[in-house]
Amino acid sequence: MKPIPTLTDSVVGGKTQTARILHYLRFGRRLTPLAALKLFGCMRLAARILELRQAGWQIEREMRVVGDKHWAEYRIKP
Repeated sequence: MKPIPTLTDSVVGGKTQTARILHYLRFGRRLTPLAALKLFGCMRLAARILELRQAGWQIEREMRVVGDKHWAEYRIKP
């Protein structure tokens, strides 16, 4: 299994998507797939969250529903 990237890894914009997502979540923010796409160009947020979980980060998922639309919202457990 590939180790989790650090915040200094140089890939896109100086950091990997996973590292940038972790940095965002560590400030207590919540992240949705649409926000991840807009902020980080990440089309597979669930895959990046899985990488973080496998690295030991405790990340919660809350499902949101508005009308007939459903999406996940992720945050680091407090």
